[in-house]
Amino acid sequence: MILQLLAAWCCYTALTIRPSGPWDDDARAGIALSCALTLATSALALLITVVPSVRRTMGPWWLVPPLVLGVAAAVRWVLGG
Repeated sequence: MILQLLAAWCCYTALTIRPSGPWDDDARAGIALSCALTLATSALALLITVVPSVRRTMGPWWLVPPLVLGVAAAVRWVLGG
């Protein structure tokens, strides 16, 4: 699903951004933005996947990627840089 790929890209970006030091507020803002975008796209993908007709067609294992990406983004956001 395209939303899951977009969420994966945002999560990858959030995990690869490294602040240069405690003064690097721009990197921390980039991490927060990437995490927020990951959570939003993961939530939207999860809502689409939960619809019964989609779940019957795609199967329940499609619920795993948005959940994993959302948890990874939430942990990164909480831990910061």
